[in-house]
Amino acid sequence: MIIDSDGANVIITHQNEPIKNFVDEMTASYSKFQNDNIIVNLSSLKAFSLDDILQFLLISNKHRAKKQSFVIVTDKFNFDLTPDELIIVPTMQEAHDIIEMEDIERDLGF
Repeated sequence: MIIDSDGANVIITHQNEPIKNFVDEMTASYSKFQNDNIIVNLSSLKAFSLDDILQFLLISNKHRAKKQSFVIVTDKFNFDLTPDELIIVPTMQEAHDIIEMEDIERDLGF
C-alpha cells in the first residue's frame, strides 16, 4: 500500500497484496487520513469480483459519514454491479472531478 497526498486528497494505491489485506491495512492506518478525501487507486489489479469491491463498503460508509469523499479508481470492474454506497470511476481524473463536485455540494449544504 502506497499513501500519497495532493492537498486535501489522499491517494492510496494498491500494490500486490490481496484485497482483504489491503483493506485491513487501510483500516488500521485510517487515523492518518481520516480528515482528507480518499482516492483508492486499484489500477494495478487485473480483475476483481463484487466480493472484493464489497470489502471497501465499511470504510467507505464510515468515511462518507464524516462528510468526506471516498472514491475507488479502476477500469476493471463491471460498473453495473456497483453498490449505490460506493463510488467507482475508471480514471484518476474522474476521481478528482467527483471530489471537486462533492466539495461544492458540501459547501452549498447539500
